[in-house]
Amino acid sequence: MATDLSEYDKAMPIVAAHLAKVERAVSRTRSSHAGQPYATVRQALLEALRQEDAQRVVPQVVDEFARRISEEAEQLPF
Repeated sequence: MATDLSEYDKAMPIVAAHLAKVERAVSRTRSSHAGQPYATVRQALLEALRQEDAQRVVPQVVDEFARRISEEAEQLPF
């Protein structure tokens, strides 16, 4: 199956912009909710994604980000 490279070139800026929004949402959630209960983190992450207009994220990816953010404080030496 041949792929039209011009379609790839058109799509990549859109994909990159979406990923940047997701990254901002995850970073903001990590800063404010690291170590908190999973359900709290997941809800905060969903809200951050909504604020970034980046809601189109696979649910399993949201779950994994939330799990990792929730577990982060357990690894800190305080």
